Amino acid sequence: MSGAAGRDATGPAHEDDRWLVINGRRWRRTDPALPAGVVDRLKSHLGRGRSGVRAAKGADDAEAVRRARRIVNLANHGLGERGPYWWDAPEQDRRSRAEEALAELDALAEGGRAEGRGDGATSDRASSAR
Repeated sequence: MSGAAGRDATGPAHEDDRWLVINGRRWRRTDPALPAGVVDRLKSHLGRGRSGVRAAKGADDAEAVRRARRIVNLANHGLGERGPYWWDAPEQDRRSRAEEALAELDALAEGGRAEGRGDGATSDRASSAR
């Protein structure tokens, strides 16, 4: 797999591989060593989480905002965009972190589908029982 700038992901990460600059602000890039399928699934969770934050804010539902932000945070950590710098960790640890985040996100998504409610009442009870 190649890095963000076409470099080998197994070699040392260069500054261009680590950061993306948009409007003068630096953003950490996604870990280039992660398998494409894992990245796609994490980004799907990330998009749904961001959408959930917007919807919950519009509904003035603080608890739903908290839950949606948790999804965004988990996805960003799995992608290596938050938390410890991915370039400082061994590749296997980075992949494990992504897989763990994905497993937790999938479980959260499955729990939300199983409850079948949009008001969050059931999920509040379910999460407090854990």
